[in-house]
Order: sequence, then structure tokens, then C-alpha cells
Amino acid sequence: MTMQHKFWWVMGGVLVLLTIASAIGELLALRSRRFGGNDGVIANLNARIRAWWVMAAVLCACFLLGRVATLVLFALASFFALREFLTLTPSRRGDHLPLVLCFYLAIPLQYWLIGIEWYGLFAILIPVYGFLLLPAITALEGDVEDFLSRTTKILWGLMLTVYCISYAPALLLLHIPGYTDQNLLLLVYLLLVVQLSDVLQYVFGKLFGRHKLAPEVSPSKTVEGLFGGGLAAIAIGAGLWWITPFSFWISAGMSLVIVLAGFLGGLALSAVKRSLGAKDWGTMIEGHGGMLDRFDSISFAAPIFFHLVHYFYT
Repeated sequence: MTMQHKFWWVMGGVLVLLTIASAIGELLALRSRRFGGNDGVIANLNARIRAWWVMAAVLCACFLLGRVATLVLFALASFFALREFLTLTPSRRGDHLPLVLCFYLAIPLQYWLIGIEWYGLFAILIPVYGFLLLPAITALEGDVEDFLSRTTKILWGLMLTVYCISYAPALLLLHIPGYTDQNLLLLVYLLLVVQLSDVLQYVFGKLFGRHKLAPEVSPSKTVEGLFGGGLAAIAIGAGLWWITPFSFWISAGMSLVIVLAGFLGGLALSAVKRSLGAKDWGTMIEGHGGMLDRFDSISFAAPIFFHLVHYFYT
């Protein structure tokens, strides 16, 4: 089966699930209007489903338009995610030049390095050169008030929203024996497992959640949601082994790692939001908050998944 056939089979399954979810959402909304119920939860669920339709359309567009379009999409996602992160973390005049360099030099350069397959520099550009140069440039501006906290916020934001997220499209530069020209399917696999894990944890938490995992950090996360949604996402990931270079059980193990890393990413960035007094990173995506609300799990899962595949399969 060719990569094109595999992709359209997967997307066909996604579209069927979205159609069923949309129908259930409309029925729940109709029932709520007729008999009364938790309109807020149902409205949020339907908003998430509508956003998923848009995400599926974007994924299809990337597949049809090719590698360059995929890199541009993720570069834009990093741009908006970094903007959201820095909007919630106040800056001073002395931070303006480093911020300009983050947005208009670091982001395009990081994704350009993926495009030309320069893995060596891609892997160290931000964590080495960015880590050293940005604080030095800030120091040259002469503003030392809260210098450590300001530079830490900029560097951590750059690492999370640009460096870590860029590892998702970086899957395209791996050369895996027997898997030539199919790397886009690995990206689809990663995104599906991460996002389905988030959705299923939300659903299981709403249906069966009784025990809060970290109520002060993320009140919606429950033990039942993590185990129920996580296991369901792992089962789906294992069932998608045929679009990857993995066996069934290796695919299950990879999905386990993705689910756990994604959960920790969502939890860590929820802690950042709570410390800043914010509920969401933004309002860009209806029902999902901001761009970073959708990419928080990916920022933790993508680098780990990339390095596991890189170490064992290339």
C-alpha cells in the first residue's frame, strides 16, 4: 500500500469519527435545550469538534501541498504560540531586540534548517547559540531589572514553542530504511495520538472523573481521564502500526511514551498559566483556547518521539 493510500485511509477514519462526534454533539445540544442540562460542557464539546474539523482540513491541505507547506504551517504555529507565551509574560524595553530576533530570525532559521536537512545545526541552534547569545544581547541593552527572570522566560518560551515544536516536522528529515518517502505518516501518527489522547482524556474525565490529579494546576485532569483516555489513545496508536515502521507492540510502546509525555507537557504548561493567573494561552481557536493550548502536549511529546525513532530506526 502506498503512502497516499495509507494517508487517505487514516483520514477517512478521522472524518468518520468527526461525523459521528458532530452528530452526537448536535443531539446532546438538542436534548439540553429541550430538557435542560449542562449547556456549558456541551457547547465546549461542540466547539472542540468544530475546531477538529478545521485541523483535519489543514492536515489534508499540508499533505496535498507537500513538505514546504507543512514546514510553513508549523513555523506559523510556533510564531503564534511564542506570541501567546510572551504576551502573558511581561517584558521590558531591554527585551525588545532579543524578542525581534526570536520571532524574525530564530523561527525561520530553525525551520529552514529542517528544510535543507541540516540536522546537526538544527539540534543545537537554539539550546546552544540562542541560550548564549540572547542573554548577552539583553545585557548589552543595559536593563538589569529582573534580568534573570526576564531572560529565563524568553529562553524557555523559545525552547517550548519553537525548538520543541519543530521536532514534529523534523520527522520529515529522518532516513529510515524501508520507509522511504513515508515520513509524513510518522508526523500524522504523532499528531493523531497526541490529540486523540487529549480529547479522550477530556471525555473520560467528564464521564467518569472522580479523583483530581492536580486540582491546583489543572482542575479538569482526573485519574480516570488519564487512564481511560490514555489507554484508549494507546490502543488506537497500536492499531495504526501499519502506517509506521513499527510492529504492533512497538507502536503501542511508542504511543505510551507519546501519551505520557503529552500529559506532562499539558500539566507543566497549565502550571505556568495558573502562576500567571490565566485560564488559556489565548482565544485563537474556539473551544481550545490559544495555539499553545493545542501544542502544549506536542512540545513535550515531539522531541522524545523524534529521538526514539532516530536512535532505533536510522
